[in-house]
Amino acid sequence: MTLDDLRVFVAVCRTGSLSAVARDLSRTQSAVSQHIRRLEHETGIALLERHPRGVRPTPAGQLLHGAAAGGLGDIDHALRRLRDLVHGEAGSVRVTTGATTVRHFMSEAVVAFRRRHPEVSLEFQTAHSSRSCFDALLTGGLDIAWITLGEPVRGIEQRPVVELPWVLATNSDDPLAAKSRIDVSDLADIRLIGLPEDATSRSRLDAWFAASGIEPASDTSVADWDTAILLAELGLGHAVVPDLPGWHGPAHPRLRLIPVPDLPALWTGWAVRRWDALPPLVRTFADTVEESCGRVFRTG
Repeated sequence: MTLDDLRVFVAVCRTGSLSAVARDLSRTQSAVSQHIRRLEHETGIALLERHPRGVRPTPAGQLLHGAAAGGLGDIDHALRRLRDLVHGEAGSVRVTTGATTVRHFMSEAVVAFRRRHPEVSLEFQTAHSSRSCFDALLTGGLDIAWITLGEPVRGIEQRPVVELPWVLATNSDDPLAAKSRIDVSDLADIRLIGLPEDATSRSRLDAWFAASGIEPASDTSVADWDTAILLAELGLGHAVVPDLPGWHGPAHPRLRLIPVPDLPALWTGWAVRRWDALPPLVRTFADTVEESCGRVFRTG
């Protein structure tokens, strides 16, 4: 049993697909399967169940995955710290987050950080949900993630940074555009653009709708908040989304964003394995982002 065997196994558990891991690692599916077979041979028990649409861990596999994921994360983190010590300040900051996060929350901070630390490698890995970010932190050797905060996750520390109220996005010609606020009754008879399926924001919104006793119809589902905003501005539907400063102003002349005050605000911020174990450069980047958000969202 090798560390590479365990890394491949953890990746397969995370994705539920041997072929996806093979593509990510630039290996053949047969080579990925060999790692799994070697683990199953050494442990003497089946670790994965094969299904028509992929694989999932058996109870024994879940036990090994739970132990291996955290341990591999610790090892990879330590190895990266050692490399940073060897190279001094010329280390790296590795961030995992959603596709549009840098634009809305980090653009100013990235510029400021690069000016202060031009020798540092600043790397971003795109994830499609907070769950994907947590998995990347636990198993992928990444430093820090920007997420929509949700329920506690074992092995992860979450730190709130920005509170986001909700708004209804609609075209300026829509009858609702003249309202100063949106109540639950306003949402009962409209068709909404669905937020990303696996996103924390989608689950929070769906839970609020269920608690409010309404089931808005949905014409379509999008991959990110920006696409929902674009479709709403084009008059192709309505979207209930967290309010971001970048959507206000002349760049969106036909967009109206109307507060939904009854919907509890959403928090976004950082997730890490352990704050007290972060390298100094990563803490500096996190602090720079927080300071920038404090300015942008206070005045946005």
